[in-house]
Parts: sequence; structure tokens; C-alpha cells
Amino acid sequence: MNLKTQFDGLTLNNPLMPAAGPLVGDAEKLLFMKDAGCGAIVTKTISTKDAHIPKPCIYGDREYVMNSELWSEYPKEKWINEFLPEFVKHNDGRPLIISVGYSKEDMEILIPLLDRFADAFEVSTHYVGTDLSVISATVKMIRSHTKKPIYMKISPHIPNPAGFAKAIKESGANGVVAVNSLGPTMKIDIMTRSIQYASESGFVWTSGPVIKNLALATVYQIKKAEPSLTVIGVGGIANADDVIEFLLAGASAVQMLSAALLRGKQLYASIIENLPKSLEKYHFSSVEEVIAAGLTNHVKYQANTPELIEEKCNRCLLCVKVCPYFAIDMKDKITFNPKKCFQCGLCVSKCPTHAITMKLGEK
Repeated sequence: MNLKTQFDGLTLNNPLMPAAGPLVGDAEKLLFMKDAGCGAIVTKTISTKDAHIPKPCIYGDREYVMNSELWSEYPKEKWINEFLPEFVKHNDGRPLIISVGYSKEDMEILIPLLDRFADAFEVSTHYVGTDLSVISATVKMIRSHTKKPIYMKISPHIPNPAGFAKAIKESGANGVVAVNSLGPTMKIDIMTRSIQYASESGFVWTSGPVIKNLALATVYQIKKAEPSLTVIGVGGIANADDVIEFLLAGASAVQMLSAALLRGKQLYASIIENLPKSLEKYHFSSVEEVIAAGLTNHVKYQANTPELIEEKCNRCLLCVKVCPYFAIDMKDKITFNPKKCFQCGLCVSKCPTHAITMKLGEK
């Protein structure tokens, strides 16, 4: 199975890479990602000053991470003199994408210092606001100092992803990393009446499987608006099927971080190992074939009353409890009232044993 993906002169043996964050914060961690088999390596975000990070700073729930960690806690000199040379010495040729932040003034200092180590740059826009003229000026500053590919990382608070994509393309960027963590968000402890895991502002940022659908939609919007831009998908990836979804939505590669914080660092190697099986399951012969396939959208405005596969039903009554139209009852078996049923499909998606089906109607 061919897992390779190519874009902007970069060749990845598979489409999975780590996202900028605590798991890529020094040379040891970068080399772990290499040994795990990631197709490319991304550093933690480097800025002109090292970050002062509150402790504790990372909260993990079942489907999300809340994080008040900022950019790298190490100064740029530590990266330039120790971490990056150590990684490059042991690297086997896979692309190294250096994450940098945040302002145009930061870029003017950082890019000349880091360019010799980088195969590409990822630029976080998390703390620069929503003014596209400021973001465009930042891209132009970076482009004046490097010929390497530039990927601007979009935050969910950017109101117009298509406009963001157009602005950075016109300013010289090669693509977008979509999306950064969602926020600001909060973690409250009721017993102590206090904000938890927060910075001085009281806020944290949320990431992980919970934001996957938002990230997919942003990838799709950007690729539809600017097809020539490379999109790297990030936000909620936790398994091989998620990788395929992002590729279908328009991504050329993907990044993962939060799911590994929740489920373990072995998840990188596991996803890479399982990706060929998932591709085969959905009748793809390569990653490039998935990327080329794209998506269709067959909108329907009429469906049919759901039907029960009685032998699969375990009589849990979840469908009765969740139906917003009061159209489902338990008599001798689960029954659906066609006069009340709105054909919304919620019961189909919620049934734990897949005992409910629905035939689609016409457009």
C-alpha cells in the first residue's frame, strides 16, 4: 500500500505528523516522533522569548484536552544551538517543519536564524488577532527571508477561513494548517469555586477529538475557496479513519497531538500501522487516491420513517428517550409513529446496536 504524499517539494512516506505542542518540545521528543514513523516532524512553536507557563497546565478528559501551555518554554538559542542540531544529526531525511510565532517582528528575527534547519515553516497566528492585513504583512516578512514553504496555522476564531486563505496566498504562503485549538475556554472546579489549569486570564484552549468536525469543515472551506493551496489538517485526529476523512475533505497531510496525550504516545505508530487496512477497507489503493477522490454532497429533503431490525434490538429504549418528536414507543417492540416522525435520523445515529435503519428519499 502506497502511503506517500507529496506537496510543495516535500515528500512524506505517510501523511501523519505530530502537531506543535508538548510532545515535540525538545530533541528527544522530535527523535521519538521520527522513530514512531511520522511522515514529517513538526517542532513546538518557537518564539523570540521563552514562555512562562502556569502549572498545572494540561487537563485531559475522555474526548478533549484543555491546555494553558503557551509556546516553547525554551529560548530560541536552546533550539538553535542544541535541539535542532541534535535532531538534524540523527534525522533520516524526513521533512522538518519548524513552528514559529507570532508577530511580524518575531518573524524578522526568527526566520533567518532557523532557516538552515527547516524544510518548511508553520506559523501560528493564535495571538495576532483577526486582522488579515496584519497576517498578510507577517507572511510577506517571512517570505522575504526564506524560500522554504510557509504554512499559516489558522485559529478557529478567524471568522472567514476563505478570506484568510486568499490573503495568505496573495502574500506568498504555500498553504494553511487547519485548525489550531479552540478557545478561549474555561475549566471550573465547583468545590473550590476556582478556575483550574488556567493562565492569568483564566482561560485555557481546547483540542482533541471533540473539535474534529469543526476542523474538517475548515479544511473543506479553505480547499474549496483556494484549491491551489496546500492544506494540512489538524484537530481531533485519533485513528486511521480520521486521517482518511481529513484527506477527503481536502488535506494533503495531517497532524495529531491531543489524542496521543489522552490515549498514549504509541498512537502515532498505531495509526501508521493501521492506515493500510483502513484504506483497503474503503477501497483505496493509496493515500494519493484518497486526496484525489474529494467529496460529494447529495443533499436530501425527504427521507422515510425509520425501520427496526428486530433481532438487533436490545430494548435499551435509548431511541425512545432521545426522540425529539415523541415519535418512538416501546409496545411489543420499538415502533415508529409516521405521523409524528420528522425523519431527522437521530435515532439511527444513536442506536448502540445499529438496529434502526432509514431509507433516504429524493432530493
